[in-house]
Amino acid sequence: MMDSILIAMILALLIPIYEAWQDGDIWQKMLAFASIATKTSIIMLFISVLRDDWSIGVVAVIILSVGEAGLMLLAHLLKRINEI
Repeated sequence: MMDSILIAMILALLIPIYEAWQDGDIWQKMLAFASIATKTSIIMLFISVLRDDWSIGVVAVIILSVGEAGLMLLAHLLKRINEI
C-alpha cells in the first residue's frame, strides 16, 4: 500500500519535469521547477513519517517554506529583465 503511494508520488513528480522539457519559456520552466521542489519536499515528509525520522522532515519543511520563495523571486526577476 505504502509503496504504491510512493510510486504515485514519483509519477506525479514526472509531470512538471516533462512540462519543463517541452516548453521553451523561462517563466514556465521556473514554475515547473518550483512544482518539482514542492512535490519532492512532500515526498520527503511522507518518507520521514514512515521512517519516524524527524530530521528528514525538518529539512523538507525548510525546503517548503524557504525554497519556493527564492525560486519564485528569481523567476520574477528573470521575467522583468526580459521585459526591459
